[in-house]
Amino acid sequence: MEQKTSLLGMTIAELRTVAAEVGLPAYAASQMADWLYKKRVSEVAEMTNIALRKREVLAAGYTVGAREPAEAAQSKDGTVKYLFEAAAGRFVEAVYIPAEERDTLCVSSQVGCRMACHFCMTGRQGLGANLTAGEIMNQILRLPEATQLTNLVFMGMGEPLDNVDEVLKALEILTSSYGVGWSPRRITVSTVGVAAPLRRFLAESECHLAVSLHSPFAEERARLMPAERACPVEEVVALLKEYDFAHRRRVSFEYILFDGVNDTMRHVKALSALLRGLPCRVNLIRFHAIPGVALRSCSAEKMIWFRDALNARGVVCTIRTSRGEDIQAACGMLSTKRLLEKRH
Repeated sequence: MEQKTSLLGMTIAELRTVAAEVGLPAYAASQMADWLYKKRVSEVAEMTNIALRKREVLAAGYTVGAREPAEAAQSKDGTVKYLFEAAAGRFVEAVYIPAEERDTLCVSSQVGCRMACHFCMTGRQGLGANLTAGEIMNQILRLPEATQLTNLVFMGMGEPLDNVDEVLKALEILTSSYGVGWSPRRITVSTVGVAAPLRRFLAESECHLAVSLHSPFAEERARLMPAERACPVEEVVALLKEYDFAHRRRVSFEYILFDGVNDTMRHVKALSALLRGLPCRVNLIRFHAIPGVALRSCSAEKMIWFRDALNARGVVCTIRTSRGEDIQAACGMLSTKRLLEKRH
């Protein structure tokens, strides 16, 4: 049987093409977008303001493409990790993080990741596939708590800018009036700093940016993050200084503190020198131990000292609260490799 094409993840321009193909007027694209992204239907048959005969023609070649979560695990702190099936029997994880003032979803953009960061379970899984815009949107729209969401962070599995075409499509749908209609200020995209896609992201989106930094020294960063060799942090920061982050759009730097590795006064001084002149924030993150990695988290006292030392040098620095560690949902712990091995 011929596989149907998913409508979920299509932009308004793509939906116009579909409308023309099945003999619908151009305005039917807006009707389909409304059903997909605002009413969040599961079947083409539910698009009741499209004539029945045309719906039948549409349903013959197209499907909504929505999938409910396959599994869920809840942390003692209220965090919930959801498993979503993607194409070809692959899976990704998305993490819902409720808090008093905001409810955030950590979204995945790839099955696995090819950046191979030493401290990250997803990177150790390797890259399985890029997610489509529809598979990205599905994590958001089919989340049981979807209507409660206030913020999105593209900090789940994968390097978002290694899948820049599909991520930008998802961001268009999320922030357009025809789509979900969110302000881009509610969305943050994380990256190791892949240069050409980063320029595209900054030009084509107004969402916030978070850069995985973890060391201001090139050789040390390369040991933690092999992507440093292709995406030197000094070049990434120089590129960012070409853009205006002094107003509504923000850039932040993610910095996992490893005991005895990147937590000294030498690092504080180099970080403050590197970031001088760039309006930004540094978020300190506790390392969450993963199997086979000798790195250790530094103490809470050391994190406070590092934060205060950076703030004293004019770099706005905060400590991010760790969530979901007991269900392998905290930063750096997402991986579906073991699950797939169990299923086969």
